[in-house]
Amino acid sequence: MSLDKKNQEYEGFELGPIRPPSEAESLLLRITRNCPWNQCKFCALYKGEKFSIRPLEHVLKDIDRLKYYIDAIINIRENSTNNVKEEMRKLGSTVTEEGNWAYYSAITWLQGGMKSIFLQDANSMIIKPEDMMTILKYVRKNFPGVERITSYARSQTIARISDEDLLKIREAGLNRIHIGMESAADVVLDFIKKGVDKKTHIIAGQKVKKAGIELSEYFMPGLGGAAYSKENAIETSDAMNQINPDFIRLRTLAIPDKAPLAIDYRDGKFKKLGDVQVIEELLMFIENLHGITSAIKSDHILNLIPEVEGKLPEDKEKIIAVIKKFLNLSEEDKIVYMIGRRTGSIKGIYDMDYYNLTEKAREIVARNNITSENVDEIVGELMKRFI
Repeated sequence: MSLDKKNQEYEGFELGPIRPPSEAESLLLRITRNCPWNQCKFCALYKGEKFSIRPLEHVLKDIDRLKYYIDAIINIRENSTNNVKEEMRKLGSTVTEEGNWAYYSAITWLQGGMKSIFLQDANSMIIKPEDMMTILKYVRKNFPGVERITSYARSQTIARISDEDLLKIREAGLNRIHIGMESAADVVLDFIKKGVDKKTHIIAGQKVKKAGIELSEYFMPGLGGAAYSKENAIETSDAMNQINPDFIRLRTLAIPDKAPLAIDYRDGKFKKLGDVQVIEELLMFIENLHGITSAIKSDHILNLIPEVEGKLPEDKEKIIAVIKKFLNLSEEDKIVYMIGRRTGSIKGIYDMDYYNLTEKAREIVARNNITSENVDEIVGELMKRFI
């Protein structure tokens, strides 16, 4: 891990590789590069990449560049007496290589309404609290209309931040934190090398809530494999019950070829669940959520049933009914739905009520001789496209 920022030269506005789906219209502001832990077996994203913290002055320069282009674009739109497209072309022709990403980020953020910002990369809360406060205040000063500023964080990192500093960070402008809990079963966390235990997950989540910051916790159905499916559901639901996050976001396990877990899978050390087993685990997880007011979000293409969404406790039975609707399908229709969903020809579970919406999936199943014997393997390969 590299925390040395003194000798880094500014190389222009930076963009990291990922953001949560819920931040699709957010400005991406890179605070750190890659992941400081980078040992989780299920993740291949940052493997081989060195972690570093960007110098504070570089982040502030990014904000300055963005502000410059946004002001210039707004000025053209509001005050240009000539052809707006021509004026934009002239502005674009002045953009240097260092400012390229800032220019295009300004355009896309303006188009999205300039309402939210996501701080990249995997764990920006690892920087000094005072630096985070400086960045947040500078963002608010330059873009007072921003409604939400969000960051990923590891539970281990949050647990080490004082309650006082978390409160100050919230007051400086951080509205939401995304924590990848994935599982709260210690046996699963240990196996996947998450670098945290259930107790720390709970402490971190409760600290975020205490600070008045919105909290999104992620659950990964299937992460315990066949050996620890029950533990993955029960222990994680118990942790969620103790935290009461604002959002519980579902991220079904998919195993990238370059992830360490892929080696365990090929060697037989990890037995992956099929889609039906994953949904059975998800049902167990939902059934064991009690006494909380979280919103369940199935906002990722990896999830088999997008309709598994709602507000607890009032929508719990509706969510359970949606899950059981899939589980009650015939074996043939389960296969049709799984293939249809993974190929994009079926949008959701209620498409199964209309034969014409499932015809393409049925043709794919028949043409490729997909059966209960090979469907899980085929689905696993299809899911890799979305990682």
